[in-house]
Amino acid sequence: MFGLFKKKSKLDQLRDQYAKLQKEAFDLSKTNRQLADQKTAKAEEVAKEIEKLKQEED
Repeated sequence: MFGLFKKKSKLDQLRDQYAKLQKEAFDLSKTNRQLADQKTAKAEEVAKEIEKLKQEED
């Protein structure tokens, strides 16, 4: 109940965005390969940002 209004960290937001992009890319891969590749590329950019944040935390 108390965590209801808790804001997500930047890392959690990026992880959610990465998962969303991967799902969209998978769904698009069945109909439009070019758009699926674009979504995958965006997901990889997000993955790089996640790795950068992880390294900064250490």
